[in-house]
Amino acid sequence: MTATLTTATATTRSIVGAGLAATAVAALATSTVAAAGAAAGISLDVSGAPIPVSGFAVLTVVFSLMGVALAAVLARRARQPRSTFVRTSVVLTALSLVPDLVADATTDTRVLLMVTHLVAAAIVVPTVARRLPTARRD
Repeated sequence: MTATLTTATATTRSIVGAGLAATAVAALATSTVAAAGAAAGISLDVSGAPIPVSGFAVLTVVFSLMGVALAAVLARRARQPRSTFVRTSVVLTALSLVPDLVADATTDTRVLLMVTHLVAAAIVVPTVARRLPTARRD
């Protein structure tokens, strides 16, 4: 029992540590993509209101941390934590694109918003997934 708890704790620490690092990298990456898009002349306005570049980083952090928390729960509860996390993350990433598709914004802005979601997912999901066991040991 102690070995199982120690392994679970070590796995959770690994997930959280890697997840926090990936979150920081993803936040920097999404804000860089947004800044590059703005510098290239792509508007960051949605419904007439500008999204600050820092807003990309903040939202990336919020949703990435939710993903890290999901991974930690799945590591302890799911029979196949890694595949469950990856499948769930792919679905949630796809769903995150829907508001961008229907946003009151130019096509360029919508594409830029979607790219930032994909960039964040491409950084966080594989990093966290690698820390998850393929199957839970009971």
